[in-house]
Amino acid sequence: MKRFYKNVEIVESDGGWQVQLDGRGVKTVKHAPQIAPTRALADELAEEWSRQGEEIDPASFRFRDPTDYAIDIVAPDPGETIAKLLGFAETDTLCYRADPEDALFVRQQEIWEPLVQAVEAREKITLHRISGIMHKPQPEASLARLKARLEAFDPFTLAGLFTLASLSASLCIALEALEDGADPIALWRAASLEEEWQADLWGRDHLAEERRARRGDEFRHALEWLRLVRS
Repeated sequence: MKRFYKNVEIVESDGGWQVQLDGRGVKTVKHAPQIAPTRALADELAEEWSRQGEEIDPASFRFRDPTDYAIDIVAPDPGETIAKLLGFAETDTLCYRADPEDALFVRQQEIWEPLVQAVEAREKITLHRISGIMHKPQPEASLARLKARLEAFDPFTLAGLFTLASLSASLCIALEALEDGADPIALWRAASLEEEWQADLWGRDHLAEERRARRGDEFRHALEWLRLVRS
């Protein structure tokens, strides 16, 4: 698509900020006004439009899609996203460990256990750790507390958490990402621990490496977007 606008600006609108192109407000995929909750996010959305050349490159819009998702999908029915996030709590990858006699178990204890304990302490919950792949339900009281915690978040935060939890298969990692000073590289290393372990053990496949690197980039971008939302 050819660039169809000259001027990019930001205006206050409906309790947030909206990017305007030649005086027309940007809309979401579903044609709702794309209102950012923070000026920091609006600045980045505007920058995406400003840096386009004569041809618009859709792949360069890193923050537009998650913003549209929060507005078009999460905001109309936050309960659906909360239910999906609780599903990640039920099957959180950080709670499923190798057998204690395996070398992988030692590595999981080193990297995963501090993260799980930190979430338990902050949220005042208890999570079961399971050796193997057989499912074990998490305590109902813990899920209830997590549900209440998630219900307190706005649609944009829920959207960011859902993306992070989807990429990491872990609500613990997603919640840890909300903390001040959270290290995206360390969190992604925890999320991909088992894949990296298997790759070191059996050899690295080029396509698998590319896929993992791409997902790592998506994770870091999602965390960056979430920080803009909450700044």
